[in-house]
Amino acid sequence: MIKAANINITRRGVLAGAGALGLASLIYSTKRSQAAGSVLRVRSYGDIQTLDPAFRLAAPEGDITNVIFAGLVVAAPGDSWGWKPMAVEKIEQLDPLTIAFKLRDNIGFTDGFGQMTAEDVKFSIERLADPANKSPYAGDWATLKEVEVKDKLSGIIHLNKAFAPLWTSTLPTPSSTILSKRAVTEAGGKLGVKPVAQSGPYLLKEWTPKQRTVLVRNPDWKYEQGGYDEIHVHPIEDEKTAELGYEAGDLDYTWTSVSSIKRLKETPPADTVVVEKPSLAFVWLGMNQIAAPFDNPDLRRAVQYGVDRKAVVDAAYFGAAATSTGIIAPGLIGHREKNLFEYDPDKARELVNKAGASGVTVTLDILNKAERLSAAQVVQANLQDIGINVEIKQNDSGTFWTLGSKQNPYYKKLQMVLSRFSMQPDPSWATEWYTTSQIGEWNWEQFSSEEFDKLVTEGKIELDPAKRDVMYKKMQDLMEESGCYVFLTHEVTGVMYRKSVAAGLKPNGEPCFADFKPA
Repeated sequence: MIKAANINITRRGVLAGAGALGLASLIYSTKRSQAAGSVLRVRSYGDIQTLDPAFRLAAPEGDITNVIFAGLVVAAPGDSWGWKPMAVEKIEQLDPLTIAFKLRDNIGFTDGFGQMTAEDVKFSIERLADPANKSPYAGDWATLKEVEVKDKLSGIIHLNKAFAPLWTSTLPTPSSTILSKRAVTEAGGKLGVKPVAQSGPYLLKEWTPKQRTVLVRNPDWKYEQGGYDEIHVHPIEDEKTAELGYEAGDLDYTWTSVSSIKRLKETPPADTVVVEKPSLAFVWLGMNQIAAPFDNPDLRRAVQYGVDRKAVVDAAYFGAAATSTGIIAPGLIGHREKNLFEYDPDKARELVNKAGASGVTVTLDILNKAERLSAAQVVQANLQDIGINVEIKQNDSGTFWTLGSKQNPYYKKLQMVLSRFSMQPDPSWATEWYTTSQIGEWNWEQFSSEEFDKLVTEGKIELDPAKRDVMYKKMQDLMEESGCYVFLTHEVTGVMYRKSVAAGLKPNGEPCFADFKPA
């Protein structure tokens, strides 16, 4: 049995890409991808850095681990959020604290590691939840008490407290992935980029860093088969580059840039389906409250009043995206109707003068992408208008996603940052990253509030949707009142794929690779 986990455990919520990758990755594989058998060629926004689900860094890694390792359940494609069984024959919540499961028979691990058992379930879930292992996703099992093994294939998941996100952002995600206890133990307790003991409908056959990952059907998978013999995953960070690759015939599926959606819908490439999906992601401008000059709350408030959010979003997305009212998207519990501080340059100038900061120069760190640069340039012009000079610093993704990490001394010097986080369909996934315990992890603004931290804890164990709604709205109020945040947009998601493909997409356009099939 593990000790009951503190429900404020840090977790890695952001889904961040890695590697400045481009069209060269497609050139590598165009001819070779025409091998015998059916091949699906897809774009991912980042390369893999680890294939251990407990320590995943990015959504692209989750997309791959979801099909090479079997989870208890997995997200189901469609227009509404849901899940379907993967490793389980049956799973049932008996009461708020008890979930019974029975594994499917004959799920085998590769590399001679035998059959998946309930003991592997116990090991995998408790390993992720145990604070000693420092999984950044430990919060996904925040109220876990223990996993009880009943027999070879059956067990019971026991919780200390009810857990509202269990069926939305824990079980249907890589946090319910089941690994081989023996394989992980023999690997020293952690997997790297070379997977061992794979168990899903696909196997990782080949990985060429920054070029492609090749998945092939698992011949020993006894259940629903994937639709393609092979899936070639190409890491291409920039959406515009991916669009060029698609139009050149080198991809069958890709996300598009938000700014291209209107054009692509009006004049799509030949034999192409273009889809616009609502996004759960959120984009914001953050200020580090311990780094001068933003240690002055008046200057932070000046920035909140001084940024014309609509102009920023229109410039970045050509009018295709709306401004946001917080970090929780429309349609989710906790979505706010309006911001507390709207654009008012006169108030902003007064506060700059009050802070004695007229003419000050600050840095704004961004990811090196066209949309981020366009947004940053409007912020730069807005703030220059109120007396603040902005130096824009562009970073490749390998650098950007470490800027606020305590392993990087820069995390104390970071002044302003323009960032984007992805989401799962539960508000706890948005707020979790801004707790005090996340300072030096993903809370780059170093925002700290006892009331906020308390509400984060309570919001995960409160089952009444109306009460949760009030809690999450208050959390966003506290964030905005701190002066550390200017909420910009939730974007929208553009997707295009060949008419020869029946794409398995989640409601926000994210892919379920095992559910892609020939049309």
